Amino acid sequence: MRHYPEEHKKAVVSKLIESGLSLRQFAQREGISLSTLYGWRDKYTEADFSLTKSNTPENWTAEQKFSAVIETAAMSEVEVSEYCRKKGLFPEQIQQWKHSCISGNQSEADKRKQQAQERKADKKRIKELERELKRKDAALAETAALLVLRKKLNAYWGEDEDN
Repeated sequence: MRHYPEEHKKAVVSKLIESGLSLRQFAQREGISLSTLYGWRDKYTEADFSLTKSNTPENWTAEQKFSAVIETAAMSEVEVSEYCRKKGLFPEQIQQWKHSCISGNQSEADKRKQQAQERKADKKRIKELERELKRKDAALAETAALLVLRKKLNAYWGEDEDN
């Protein structure tokens, strides 16, 4: 019976989770018995050893996100894209995290001012959309009225202009 160091076991379980393979496939590929792999997986995923998809950006800690924002702050767009590919991120995620970092450091007065500006812009957009909707409703009503009048005119004269 082989004895594996704890670090090796943890590394194998991490590799298993990241691989996306079934336990049977992974065990065959790595040359480890299936029962051993089951035991390691149960031991290290139930313990405080948080392995369950911890590498996905959704599970990153605030410090990791902030670190990514800082690391990419001085990079060009191409460099940011390359960084994102290496880390399994999207550039939009970094932009969102950057916005969150900035908004988290704003004073309450700045936040209220920004919210007021956003509300004002929203109200302006709503008025524009309502104006456009009224114009389109009027155009639709006019078109419907013209169609009705055309039908009545054709019925009165007993002919169809299209023929």
